[in-house]
Amino acid sequence: MAHPITGGQDAMRVALGSKRLRLGLAFVLVLLLVLGVRLFQLQALDLNGMAQAGLSKRLTTTAVQPVRGSILDTNGKHFARSVERFDIVVDQTLSTGTTFSRYNAELDEREVGIPLEQGLRELSEVLGIDAATLEDAIVGDKIFNYVAQSVTPEVKNKALAVGIPGVYADQTSVRTYPAGQVAGSIVGYVGPDGEAREGLELALSDQLEGDPGSRTFEIGGDGIRIPYATNEDVPAVDGQSVKLTIDQDLQWFAQQTIASQVEEYDAEWGNIVVVEAKTGAIRAMAESTTPDPNFPGATSPEDRQPRSVSAAFEPGSTTKLITMAAALEEGIIEPTSEFELDNTYTVGGQTFKDAFQHGTEHRTAAGIFAKSMNTGTVMIGEQFTKQERYDWLKKFGIGEKLNTGLSQESSGILAPPEDWDDRQQYTVLFGQGLAQTALHTAMVYQAIANDGVKLEPRLVDAYIDPDGTEHKVPADEGTEVVSEETALQMQKMLETVTVDGSGKTGELEQYRVGSKTGTAEAPGANGGYDGYTLSYAGMAPIEDPEYVVVVTLQRPQGDLYYLVPGYSFQKVMKQVLNSNSIAPSTRKPDTYPVEY
Repeated sequence: MAHPITGGQDAMRVALGSKRLRLGLAFVLVLLLVLGVRLFQLQALDLNGMAQAGLSKRLTTTAVQPVRGSILDTNGKHFARSVERFDIVVDQTLSTGTTFSRYNAELDEREVGIPLEQGLRELSEVLGIDAATLEDAIVGDKIFNYVAQSVTPEVKNKALAVGIPGVYADQTSVRTYPAGQVAGSIVGYVGPDGEAREGLELALSDQLEGDPGSRTFEIGGDGIRIPYATNEDVPAVDGQSVKLTIDQDLQWFAQQTIASQVEEYDAEWGNIVVVEAKTGAIRAMAESTTPDPNFPGATSPEDRQPRSVSAAFEPGSTTKLITMAAALEEGIIEPTSEFELDNTYTVGGQTFKDAFQHGTEHRTAAGIFAKSMNTGTVMIGEQFTKQERYDWLKKFGIGEKLNTGLSQESSGILAPPEDWDDRQQYTVLFGQGLAQTALHTAMVYQAIANDGVKLEPRLVDAYIDPDGTEHKVPADEGTEVVSEETALQMQKMLETVTVDGSGKTGELEQYRVGSKTGTAEAPGANGGYDGYTLSYAGMAPIEDPEYVVVVTLQRPQGDLYYLVPGYSFQKVMKQVLNSNSIAPSTRKPDTYPVEY
């Protein structure tokens, strides 16, 4: 039996302990509640933005550059393309320790206490950069610094596997030009800073370059990316590729051909333009000197431009085609109209003479054209008013932009008729007193080859999305500059030039050719004239013209009689007809009489 006093004291102690326990539990519960509320505030509500601020310190955002679109030839061969590369970069503020840790994928474990010197030696072997140089690049207080640029994906993976804190990779690309100098002046190039320079690289940069994206990820205190943490990607949109009308193989052949003739004749420069008559597609636009876009600095600035569209010159007698076509269209002449001609002809107080000495001759209009007689051309052209002469030149595109898209393109020079002096009003009839590019000449002849319908020259065939969807550039419907009847008469007159006139050097064995030569004095930099510009423009096969080829030589040296751009025409026209499987002519030449 318990003692009554002792038992009461025990009961009191139990009651008191129970009360204390309840108070202690209540205190703990209140403390947990306070901590829970605070934790909820910090992690869920983050009223003071502390969690977000902490996250922001750990987040890194890098730009993701789009892949620049390719530039392709008409058959899909690359003129320009971008290959994936990476810049190895560092946030030096994360590389402050003397040791670091990294995950070893082979051992599936984390290595700790790795000396920074060891990491630098390993990275040196990967990048081929000495360890001291790497230390200067990696150790410091810069938030961003380059360690190595434009490394391959394989090198990038090995570099990041070394695991040095703060070292990561930015995706980039390198522009390469597999075709080298082929069409180099047309393609242009991208500079070391990634900015487009010259040519179509510059002209079509909006389509080629695409839109950049971004990549955001968390980095831990050791400078290593935290796996499975915040990771937000905004994908880059790659640029469109551009398919040209240029045939890479033909372009190469034309460049070799004109470079050879320029060297042989010690000319200042030369070019060859090839246009598809029925579409206006430029199949080749070759310069005697052209840059390699991989090494543009190796070529002088003036030789980096496509002179076929940038260099305007007095074309000479190739422009007589416009005078003759206009006279036929207006009913002033027929191809067989008869003219009695002396070696000189005077009109409006101005005397004109032919390039060759002759007595009185009896020529048809076709004969005047075949022998390229200035006297007869002026005799025919004077029947137009000055305004009409100007209007016909404009109708054929002289003095107008050709809209190739190339920034260096020249519209040529054609002064308004009220500014023509007493002599110029007649010299424009045979291609002097005005200036145009080789492509202008080609498009004049394209209109006649296309039965009187003039088209805009086409340099871009299609734009191609990154997924391969192709968007064809709409075909030009064209403008009729002369009737089909007039065009057919001019084609026959051009064949007469080849068979019985000045164009014999461009004859082909298997194809009938229509052609016209041109010789003009080249103006010097200090006034006056200091040389000649020679041209040969033609089309074939003349019974159904498929291609126009124009050859230009600037200031060739030697006796003009022996300087023959027709040889280059002959080689290139034969190449383009054969390579495109154009059937040989089956009928003999059909020409007009040149005399009466």
